[in-house]
Amino acid sequence: MDLTQTDTNITILCGLAMVVGVFGVVIPFLPGLVLCWLSAVVWAIFAAEGAARWGVLFLATLVAVLGIVVKYAWPGRNLKRSGVPNKTLFLGGVLAIVGFFVIPVVGLVIGFVAGVWLAEWARLGDARRAWPSTRHAIKAAGLAMLVELGAALAIAVIWFAAVLVS
Repeated sequence: MDLTQTDTNITILCGLAMVVGVFGVVIPFLPGLVLCWLSAVVWAIFAAEGAARWGVLFLATLVAVLGIVVKYAWPGRNLKRSGVPNKTLFLGGVLAIVGFFVIPVVGLVIGFVAGVWLAEWARLGDARRAWPSTRHAIKAAGLAMLVELGAALAIAVIWFAAVLVS
């Protein structure tokens, strides 16, 4: 491996960005799936040779688009079925952002849970009746994260296989 070659350096940097992207799915405010996809784009344009790079880019784009669509559609459908209103999710999101700055990283989760629970408590008028909606919102957030993680890992595996073959 010659580190003076631009193609090699770009491939290494794209690989590092893929790893950061996969971890970025779990770390709040780091666009993990987008970072994985952008790494594949940069690699296909600047480092890879041959027509296969466009196939890899097409597959990575397909997985990224499907991952984003499913990430929002599947948990959203489950939340609608469970009766959690959009206003509750909005308030949970607002408190998640506030929580992130008050208690770095873990405050995002704490703020989201507290926001959903407080909104449901205000809506339903009973603290105990607010917990089922809060649990549904937490499950939906976890499902969205798992879908995004699966898509990011799929892009990384496709890219890594292409690097090994080329």
